[in-house]
Amino acid sequence: MQRDPLATNAALMARRNAAVARGVGQAHEIFVARARNAELWDVEGRRYIDFAGGIAVLNTGHCHPEVIAAVKSQLELYTHTCFQVLAYEPYVELAERLNALAPGDFAKKSLFLSTGAEAIENCIKIARAHTRRAGVIAFTGGYHGRTLLTLGLTGKVAPYKSGFGPFPGEVFHALFPNELHGISVADALVSVETILKNDIEADRVAAFIVEPVQGEGGFYIAPPAFIEGLKKIADRHGILLIADEIQTGAGRTGTWFACEQWTVAPDLIATAKSMAGGFPISGVVGRAEVMDAAAPGGLGGTYAGSPIGCAAALAVLKVFEDEQLLARSRAVGARLIAGLQRIAQAHKAIGDVRGLGAMVAIELFRDGNLARPDAELTKRVVAEAARRGLILLSCGTHGNVIRVLVPLTAPDALLDEGLRILADSFAALQ
Repeated sequence: MQRDPLATNAALMARRNAAVARGVGQAHEIFVARARNAELWDVEGRRYIDFAGGIAVLNTGHCHPEVIAAVKSQLELYTHTCFQVLAYEPYVELAERLNALAPGDFAKKSLFLSTGAEAIENCIKIARAHTRRAGVIAFTGGYHGRTLLTLGLTGKVAPYKSGFGPFPGEVFHALFPNELHGISVADALVSVETILKNDIEADRVAAFIVEPVQGEGGFYIAPPAFIEGLKKIADRHGILLIADEIQTGAGRTGTWFACEQWTVAPDLIATAKSMAGGFPISGVVGRAEVMDAAAPGGLGGTYAGSPIGCAAALAVLKVFEDEQLLARSRAVGARLIAGLQRIAQAHKAIGDVRGLGAMVAIELFRDGNLARPDAELTKRVVAEAARRGLILLSCGTHGNVIRVLVPLTAPDALLDEGLRILADSFAALQ
């Protein structure tokens, strides 16, 4: 493809700023021209290694041939009917596949939608329909979407909630366990019980909603003891447990669903992002009797579970099987952790290296002091890495976490090249 010499990043940014709403943020002032697997090229012809993956959307890489072929084939048949009007087999097949993949020794059913926020909203709707209760308890640092209900569930104000209130009522936030920052599992569970004593009685709570690994919140992993304790509280009071797997799902953590690594099964799972290799689709899978609580017509959406998204998602499942990407996720994670630990040994600003499967992050502090999160250095490292050809994203309540969401299909040589760029970026900023 021939490059347009007038299509520079700067020129396109000027057009963007004039035409696009200010509230739509942008991590890097770069415009993509093409992408393959874990590499992309901008409109000026410069190559980048993609350690962001469209925010956990590209576990199978950019433009995986199997996914593209499946979408092209579906395009020739039909692109839309609205499943509630005229059904199609790919939706049913995808539901069957996800029902089989979800953990729990009980019958399951699924529902498909378009976005992660839609999946979360429908989890809450289903939970309320089943329990006939309204209350929901979420956790500090959690991120669940940008609609008003999902913003209410989100436990981080800036930039997501600022200026958009009031939010829906009957939503409460307990502490998420975070040993690095002094919040124990016991502290977190006590905070749940405190809400049930001080804010809302247990028999009015429909669900707990928790991320197995907090995404925007900073890649903090929910300890097994916390999930086990939360499930005991839930079972004692007839409260449902919802796993928000929008970011952790589709193999990112080394199992298809991260909650497969729990000792207990959630009642509902929300999934989206990488499940269709870059095409929009989301889903809710859960206990059949819970999923069936809503009356016919109560669930769905015009584009919900589109034929294109279903075809892409089925292709992603095939790719995971053919290329053994769950094992690859674990191998990628181990390689990244080892490489990041080597970088951390040379830079005391890196106070923690953590991950589950290939969902990996480092957390930065001023002079290594865990009481002083360093958001400024984090921004500088991300910018310097982009200047050198590596796309990264920051996250965390304090903005001091650098996360890695590289496609699982990235070869080892590319992973190592990205790690070298990150090491060089730290060295350049000393």
